[in-house]
Amino acid sequence: MDMDMDGDVEERRVQVRFITKLKPPYKVPKTSIAIPANLTRLGLSTIVNSLLKAGDDEWESQPFDFLIDGELVRLPLEQFLLAKGISAEKVLEIEYIRAVVLKKEDEPSLHDDWVSAVDGSCPRFILTGCYDNLGRVWKAAGECTHILEGHSGAINSLSVVNSEGTDSVAVATASKDETLRLWKFDTEEHSYQPSKIRAFKILRGHNASVQSVAAEASGSMICSGSWDCTINIWRTNVSDTEGDLVSIKKRKVKNKVEESQLEGEALSTLVGHTQCVSSVCWPEPNTIYSASWDHSVRRWDVETGKDLSNIFCGKPLNCLHVGGEGSALIAAGGSDPILRIWDPRKPGTSAPTLSVLFT
Repeated sequence: MDMDMDGDVEERRVQVRFITKLKPPYKVPKTSIAIPANLTRLGLSTIVNSLLKAGDDEWESQPFDFLIDGELVRLPLEQFLLAKGISAEKVLEIEYIRAVVLKKEDEPSLHDDWVSAVDGSCPRFILTGCYDNLGRVWKAAGECTHILEGHSGAINSLSVVNSEGTDSVAVATASKDETLRLWKFDTEEHSYQPSKIRAFKILRGHNASVQSVAAEASGSMICSGSWDCTINIWRTNVSDTEGDLVSIKKRKVKNKVEESQLEGEALSTLVGHTQCVSSVCWPEPNTIYSASWDHSVRRWDVETGKDLSNIFCGKPLNCLHVGGEGSALIAAGGSDPILRIWDPRKPGTSAPTLSVLFT
C-alpha cells in the first residue's frame, strides 16, 4: 500500500508497519505501507486515523503518539531515524499509543492572552512577551523551548541583550509590574517540554509600568523607558565590583523561600520627557534615542545624561527605530496613520524627511 499525504510522488518514502498494544477498535491491518519520510507525529496520526476509518465508517479521528524502539518520535520521521542510527532499508515497525491531550491550562507554551512584544533579531530563536506575564522562546516550526517565569504583570517590551559567539543567550524583559528582568538560557538545550527559567537579576527603579527596553550593542548595558516619564540605564554583567548591586534576596512566596535573585538599581536616569516613554533605541555606544507620548523624539548623550536634540511631530508616539548607514535615519510611528522618517544630517530636522500615509 502507498500512502501519499502531499501528492508528491517523487519524495523519499519508507516502508512501515503500524503496531499497537491497544485493543479493538484501535487496531489497524499489519500489512506494511510506504509513507513519506518527512512525516511528523501529526502526519503519522493522520495515516493511522485513515486506516482506522477505512475499517469503521463511524470512526472519529483522535491524536496518537508514536514509538520506535520504545522511544517517542518527536522529530520528522527521517530525521528521527538518522539521529538514532536506525536503518530505513527494512520495514520499520512503529508503535502507536493514544496521545494525552492536555488542557490549555496545562500547556504553558501556548500564549494565554495578548502577545504584546516580539524580538526576532537573533536568527536562532524568536522571543515573545505576553499579557499572561510570561516570556517565551520559540525555535523553528513553532516549538516553544523556554518559558520566562517571574513577572507579576504583563510584559510590554523585550530585547535580546547578547546572542553572538555562544550558545548561552541573555535577554531583557520590561513589565507593567514596574521592573525589568534579565534572563539567561542555552539555545541548544533540547527537551520534550519547555524549560521554565527564572531571571538571574531583577532591576527595580521605575515608579510606573516599564514600557520599553533596548540593549547597547556590546550587551553590557540596557536602557528602559517608563510611564514615569524617565529613561533608566542599567548594567547587565553583574558583579560585586560594578557598583549597581543592591542586594541578593530570598523572597517568601506562600510560605516558601524562592531561590536567590540579584537586584540592581539604575546607573543613571535621563529626565526630560513629560509623558510615557513608549520606545527606546540604543544604536551607538554613547547615544540613546527615545520616543514619547509627549509628541517628541529625543537624542541623549549617555555619558552626560543630557538631551542633545528634540524633534516634535504633534502626535503621541508609540514606536521608534534608528537605522540606515551610520544609524543616520530615525523612523517613528504614532497615533495616526503616518510613518515619519527624519535624517538629522539635513537642515530642518524638525520636519520629517519623509512621511508615509497608510490608508
